[in-house]
Amino acid sequence: MTPPRAHRSAPEHTHPDDVPLLTVLAALADPVRVQLVRDLAGSADWERSCGSFDVPVGKAALSHHLNTLRAAGLVEQRDIGSKRLNRLRRAEFDARFPGLLALVLADRPAAKAAS
Repeated sequence: MTPPRAHRSAPEHTHPDDVPLLTVLAALADPVRVQLVRDLAGSADWERSCGSFDVPVGKAALSHHLNTLRAAGLVEQRDIGSKRLNRLRRAEFDARFPGLLALVLADRPAAKAAS
């Protein structure tokens, strides 16, 4: 007989109002996390499961990156059956840090310094 599967605990969320700017900037300093934010921005809420992202990291690293984004108030997660679904907390985040997500999502190369 197969032993019963352990139930994982629900994720804890940090509201953007409780996050310092430096925490957000640190979370967005990693290119994998920026890609996750961009992917979520292009998807409907609660559409993306953790395994649906095409990023160059393993499952453990992906989990770490999503946890970092959740701790920075950028991502909210909920469990539906065996899947953990994600959404970008755009409205809440924009209220706390107006314009910051727009800059991250703009995908423009940095301007060259004037000579």
